[in-house]
This record gives sequence, C-alpha cells and structure tokens, in this order.
Amino acid sequence: MRLAYRELRHRAAEIRFLLLDVDGTLTPGTVLYTGEERSTLPFEIKDGLGIQCARRSGIRVGILSGRGGAALERRASELGIDPVVTNRSDKARAFEELLDSLDLRAREVAYVGDDLTDLPILDRCGLGFAPRDGAKEVRRTAHRVLSRGGGKGCVREAIEILLRAREQWAERVSEYRET
Repeated sequence: MRLAYRELRHRAAEIRFLLLDVDGTLTPGTVLYTGEERSTLPFEIKDGLGIQCARRSGIRVGILSGRGGAALERRASELGIDPVVTNRSDKARAFEELLDSLDLRAREVAYVGDDLTDLPILDRCGLGFAPRDGAKEVRRTAHRVLSRGGGKGCVREAIEILLRAREQWAERVSEYRET
C-alpha cells in the first residue's frame, strides 16, 4: 500500500523509533555456517551509516529478530542499536512488549521487514517498509516497497525516505561536507 507523499510526511513526523528485522533486511537472508558451530552474517556498511543518521536525527533504533547470534550482537553494539530482541518467533507478542517497555504507540514506530513473520508488525506500525525482494504478502502490506533488496542497502533507503519526509536528510548530509 504505497502512501501519497503528504501522508508519508504526516506519518514520518510521528516516528520516534525505527525497528528492524535482521535476516532479509539488514542481511541478504543467507546464513553461512563455519565448521565450528558459528555462523557469519554479511552486513551492508551503508545501512550502518544510515542507522547513525537516524539516531542523530532523534530516532531510536532497535532490532527484533527470530534469530540471534554473536555476529548480530556485535554489529548492533557497534551501531549503538538498543534494544536488541532476538530469538523471538512470535513477533506480534514481542512487538507489544517493546511498545509497553519503551512507552511507545504503534504509530510512532517505523519497521523494516521482509517475510511473513513480519506481517503483524507491518499491520500495526506507523510506517512499514519492505525490501524489493521481500515476500509478496509483505510487499503488499508495507506502506513503501524499497528499490533495494535485503542486505543490499534497503535499510539505508528506508532511513533516507523517513528523514527526507521529516526534512532532516539535508542536515545529515551537510555534516559530511567540508565547511
């Protein structure tokens, strides 16, 4: 369900919290196992800078994932992402618990998710994004389908859309220009 720009701006103004799925959004959804009971996850570096931009714009960033692991914990720590909720297959219940613990209303949350387990959050959040390679049902439910795929910069794209609608993107860009 694509929003008109006016409605996007209205919803973006209310966002206080950006919640991210991991597999299929922050990563391409591929898990690589080593022979030593470890897994590795590839993260797009541009997503990380986008997350920093969101945080500098006053938007708190958190993770809600059905899986967990040391690689995810490390990346979240590097980026200052908090809270990090992992190993939660019942995302609807986990989302409600997050709303309560953070004293948020669902409309104050933007969410990026790619698969069927993300539908309950996309149905309720204020602004929902899906990567271009997300499940068909997820793309139909999201307020905006992104041009980039999971693990390929879709989180950064969602953040840029959000910050542009809030008229904060130019300020973030100016921080990187020489004065």
